[in-house]
Amino acid sequence: MVLHPPNFPESSCSEEHEKIITSYSSSSSTPQWKYDAFLNFYGKDTRTSFTDHLYVDLKRNVILVFRDDETLKRGEYISQALPKEIQESQIAIVIFSTNYASSRWCLMELAKIVEWEEKTELTIFPIFYCVDPSNVRNQTGYFAEALAAHEEDPNIDVEKIRMGRAALRKVGSIVGWHIHDRYE
Repeated sequence: MVLHPPNFPESSCSEEHEKIITSYSSSSSTPQWKYDAFLNFYGKDTRTSFTDHLYVDLKRNVILVFRDDETLKRGEYISQALPKEIQESQIAIVIFSTNYASSRWCLMELAKIVEWEEKTELTIFPIFYCVDPSNVRNQTGYFAEALAAHEEDPNIDVEKIRMGRAALRKVGSIVGWHIHDRYE
C-alpha cells in the first residue's frame, strides 16, 4: 500500500460545505429514502478533518447522512450492509483524497455507487480533496501508483480492479468541487 500524506492546513471550510449543502438542497425531492446522502471517503485521509466537518454541517442542516463509522449496527457485516445503505440513499458524496485509491474497499464501494447510479436516480457529487480531478479521471499520480500496487497483489480479483478503474474514470469526469490549498 502506498500512502502519501496530504499537505493542507488545519482550519474550517464552512464556505465549501455551504456550497455542497446548497447544491444538495436544490436537488432534493420527495423523501422516499432512508438517507439523504451516503458519504464515501478514505478514512485515514479525511475522517477526522474534512469529512467530519462536512458530516456535521450536513446534519446541522437536517440532512440524513450515512457514514460508515457510526451508522452500522454491531455485528453487521460491512460488505453486506454498505451496498444496502447506498441503495437507500438519494445521493452519494464521494470524497477523493490523496490515498483514496490505495483502499480496495473504497474502490469496491465506488464501483457499487456507480452500478446503483446506472440503475436508479442516485446522484453522485464528487469532491476532489487535495487531488487534481484529472488524476482521478486519468488514473495518474498517486492513483496510478495505488492501482498498480493492487494489480500486483495476487489476492485481489482483477475484475474488481477493472470495475474500480471504470468507476474512477466515470466519477472523475463529473463536475464536482475541487478543494485544494484551502482551509478546511
